[in-house]
Amino acid sequence: MIFEAEFESMRAADLRNLQSKRLAARSASVYERVDFYRSKFDEAGVKLADISTIDDITKLPITRKQDLRDNYPFGLFGQERGRISRIHASSGTTGKPTVVGYTRDDVDLFARVNARCLAMAGAEPRMTLHNAYGYGLFTGGLGLHYGAERLGMTVVPVSGGMTERQIMLITDFQPDMISCTPSYGLTLAQEFAERGVSPLDISLSLGILGAEPWTEMMRSEVDAGLGLKASNIYGLSEIIGPGVSCECVEERSGSHINEDHFFPEILDPITAEPVPEGQEGVLVLTTLTKQAQPLLRYWTGDITSLSSEDCRCGRTLRRMALIKGRTDDMLIIRGVNLYPTEVELVLGNIAELSPHYRLVVSREGTLDELWVETEVTDEVFKIVGGDALDDEVIAADEFLAGLRSRIKHGLKESLGVTAGVALKAPGSVPRSEGGKLNRVEDRRKLT
Repeated sequence: MIFEAEFESMRAADLRNLQSKRLAARSASVYERVDFYRSKFDEAGVKLADISTIDDITKLPITRKQDLRDNYPFGLFGQERGRISRIHASSGTTGKPTVVGYTRDDVDLFARVNARCLAMAGAEPRMTLHNAYGYGLFTGGLGLHYGAERLGMTVVPVSGGMTERQIMLITDFQPDMISCTPSYGLTLAQEFAERGVSPLDISLSLGILGAEPWTEMMRSEVDAGLGLKASNIYGLSEIIGPGVSCECVEERSGSHINEDHFFPEILDPITAEPVPEGQEGVLVLTTLTKQAQPLLRYWTGDITSLSSEDCRCGRTLRRMALIKGRTDDMLIIRGVNLYPTEVELVLGNIAELSPHYRLVVSREGTLDELWVETEVTDEVFKIVGGDALDDEVIAADEFLAGLRSRIKHGLKESLGVTAGVALKAPGSVPRSEGGKLNRVEDRRKLT
């Protein structure tokens, strides 16, 4: 089903006209209400009369996360505090959190775009959603909760963590759909498997997963392990939270962006100039209707590409590819640039490996070193035995030495990077406990 077909299937010319009107109105609003943007406009010599069509968006200033930090906590709000209905914030693990506000209309918009996304992922009224995203200042849990209720679903607000309880509730409540991070989907699949529960005996048929980069390999593992079809949902707190875009279950090939509310651009990560359609770059988003905290040309840092190809689901909204990584997640190892998801793609082509891995970066002297810690499958573990996985004796085992060599060769051929490989026993690489999973341990920061 299409939740709001009049917008999701809008003709391109009509959508463009709507975007142009909304951009002009939003530009005037932020100039009037937000000191930060008024200063940016004046410094750049941008007049409101200069913003009449959506093409004029390139005249507007780029907003970065540091701007939100510099104006902490409420300096970028476009409404007086008395009109703010809700405040969310990032975890603030590296300092002050990034704060975002919502008016009553913004909260309504939040529910609507998440209802759209759930419908894109195959949800229908009267289905039950097992919501394993965290609740609280994090936007994920509440966004999908209200979206599901808006769509007419029954919501089980489990939140994240406490895997034993998650398994029990899925078994007892028999939900149709689950929402969680991809890495936690893998965790749940493994827990069911360890209990001898077949995917055919799990009630779930649909999944809406996101909040971290993932690959087709991981999707296949989640699909097979939980017996469902998982679609990717994308969002970020600074824009609205989840609901910016989602894959349709019909194709699961790129996420339809709700671009009547969030206008996307792809810019070169170095020059910040627009790149041709289909070319990778940094996703930049402008909120066309957000009231409490409207953002112009927000630099997400996420690497992806856009496509306007027709989709058989009937939606005309453009699609963005799976996030390859973030500009600040990119590793530079001896002059080679790579993202964790690129390593995952190499490992995914080797049948003897599970989808669980970790990258460890260290520095010996002045040179960076990359180690890839990756688990072998249960079948391989049974064949070789646990002792043979010890790094000191691995070279003595012909089979494991050959496997290790194939991994190193694949990384070198595909990514141009030389890496050490540590083969690990099943269950030894860290798992998600419900939140985002950090795939990289950067020990250079500790020395």
